[in-house]
Amino acid sequence: MPLHEGPQHDERPVSVNPFLGPANPVGDMTEAPPRHRMPTAPMAPSTAYQLVHDELMLDGNARLNLATFVTTWMEPQAGILMAECRDKNMIDKDEYPRTAELERRCVAMLADLWHAPDPSVAVGCSTTGSSEACMLAGMAMKRRWMRRNAGRYPSRDARPNLVMGVNVQVCWDKFCTFWEVEARQVPMEGERFHLDPRAAAGLCDENTIGVVGVLGSTFDGSYEPVADLCAALDELQERTGLDVPVHVDGASGGMIAPFLDEDLVWDFRLPRVASINTSGHKYGLVYPGVGWALWRDADALPEELVFRVNYLGGDMPTFALNFSRPGAQVVAQYYTFLRLGRDGYRAVQRAARDVAGRLAERIEDLGDFRLLTRGDQLPVFAFTTAPEVTAYDVFDVSRRMRESGWLVPAYTFPANREDLSVLRVVCRNGFSEDLAEMFADDLARLLPDLRRQQRPLTRDRNAATGFHH
Repeated sequence: MPLHEGPQHDERPVSVNPFLGPANPVGDMTEAPPRHRMPTAPMAPSTAYQLVHDELMLDGNARLNLATFVTTWMEPQAGILMAECRDKNMIDKDEYPRTAELERRCVAMLADLWHAPDPSVAVGCSTTGSSEACMLAGMAMKRRWMRRNAGRYPSRDARPNLVMGVNVQVCWDKFCTFWEVEARQVPMEGERFHLDPRAAAGLCDENTIGVVGVLGSTFDGSYEPVADLCAALDELQERTGLDVPVHVDGASGGMIAPFLDEDLVWDFRLPRVASINTSGHKYGLVYPGVGWALWRDADALPEELVFRVNYLGGDMPTFALNFSRPGAQVVAQYYTFLRLGRDGYRAVQRAARDVAGRLAERIEDLGDFRLLTRGDQLPVFAFTTAPEVTAYDVFDVSRRMRESGWLVPAYTFPANREDLSVLRVVCRNGFSEDLAEMFADDLARLLPDLRRQQRPLTRDRNAATGFHH
């Protein structure tokens, strides 16, 4: 979450339309509320609403945000359910047992979807999103490693490390920093934009707590080869005796592959996969924020990490970084599972992938761009300017598309491909064929102006646009 600094010499009051006061627009509203301190007196609810509503109009249109993976549309019935549950504290399972039961059912459904050996004994929980789920999975990996190395940890020679591709979501860097784990990252190389299994195995040693495989890289939408990663670690164990577990970060792909890539083996069918996370609020099709973390079985989640709290009259096992949070998103996830079923999810995700594939082809046909990916794994694709294009760059394209309301991130890849800057388009449910056509038309309309530039206009690439996961 972003850190917000205090006001920088801006003490202007909020501007208020006189009509927002009582019936007489020239009376009573004699003092506008301040911006950075609480007002002295209350105001009418309709006035407070209108002030906040008007300021939020300056936000971008979420449906046109092609940067975010997060769900921007749900059915009205889901919204009603969420409103009915927003006052329920998810953590208070004794007071709200049916909400807790819906959470348990969601875990069981995901365990079955991800081919847990015995879904009835798989262990899992809801979280506020994949970032928290990844933290929990990392904590479990570290604690299992600590158990195996109790005789030499902590010591100077036993510093735990976690192996992953340089393309992982920033939450994994946070985990390593917060929990004092060395991050060992496999760099990109050539046209390989994610982890290489053999290179990852080569970074493992007796201090490795695990390896992270990403099912759907946020940089380009590609799946990492989880089965090949497990095979490389199997060979490592045969040679050295090192038994290194795998966590699959399926923040997006965990809700795509089971429906569209059923023959792809990436989940608990691989014995080395100890845990998996996904974002219910991404391709799980729920408003933010809900995520899920699952472990193969109880042995994969050390019991000492599970707290049993006597809270409001009930004995409650809990494994979470957060405590109080609303049950609305969990209820919405169960609603969506119930509403769509496997066939419904397959249809929704297929539609998103079809839109991504056709839009990628349309952009390639413009002639100015080179595709890195085509949206045939995640419904996400990345593209860059063709080698012969020198008048403008991807940052110019992102800035100009924003003028038409489209939010398209432009960013530079990490080591060893800092030379490569790309645009990325995320196709979600609600981004229809019609919207994709409008996007392509707006892009095509800009090209004549961009081609007439003498050179790219962006001077500070870091400030040009953010990279949104």
